[in-house]
Amino acid sequence: MPADEPTVLATSGGHRLGRRTMVEFDALVHHAVDLSGAHGRRPRIMYVGTAIGDAEHFTARMYEAARATGFDLTPLHLFPMPNIEDMEGAVLDQDVVWVMGGSVANLLAIWRVHGLDSVFRKAWEAGVVLSGVSAGSICWFRGGTTDSFGPELRPLTDALGFLPYGNGVHYDSDEGRRPLVHRLVADGTLPETHCTDDGVGLVYRGTRLVEAVTETDPETQGKGAYVVVRDGDAAAEERLEPRRLPQP
Repeated sequence: MPADEPTVLATSGGHRLGRRTMVEFDALVHHAVDLSGAHGRRPRIMYVGTAIGDAEHFTARMYEAARATGFDLTPLHLFPMPNIEDMEGAVLDQDVVWVMGGSVANLLAIWRVHGLDSVFRKAWEAGVVLSGVSAGSICWFRGGTTDSFGPELRPLTDALGFLPYGNGVHYDSDEGRRPLVHRLVADGTLPETHCTDDGVGLVYRGTRLVEAVTETDPETQGKGAYVVVRDGDAAAEERLEPRRLPQP
């Protein structure tokens, strides 16, 4: 059952160290499944690891996490060639697409070579929930800040643009991201930009931001989401208090 309208969950989280597995799905991944409306069967999640070069060891960890959670996981690999013949059909058959972090610049280039930019747009319009962490968050927006080009953060402005905003990830854990977002919004390089601290996600219905959510305890850790807009020649930031998700 697809979501009842195009849905994105853009995050700076979703994974945690497991008790019996190396990695577990945290509350943000579970929330992506909830948003899809899947019920009465095992949820279908497509894991996309393009941004880390389809690293086999992490795909194995995602398989373990899915098995422990009771999800059916389909990995989409593009190295050295696509592992699925009918990529469009496979993507449209999912409840959730979860995109791993890494190099968002490389991810976008490789997706476009294989036509996945248009496939994911069809999936978004069909109600498959598009989600992910870090690079897997920025990709759905017009752009954001990235270390894809080297250790110094730089702007990226040619992401998929399903959502007409910029996106800032790891807003609290990487000290260079907030000031760069402010500068890029102030000078017009990025449009209105939506940002997440680690462990926080943003829910979009269509292109509307409808809610901020967190898998952490906001009262003890102070995690938040933020909207940064241009104000004359400067940038203004508004904090959004996230709703705490139930722990899986």
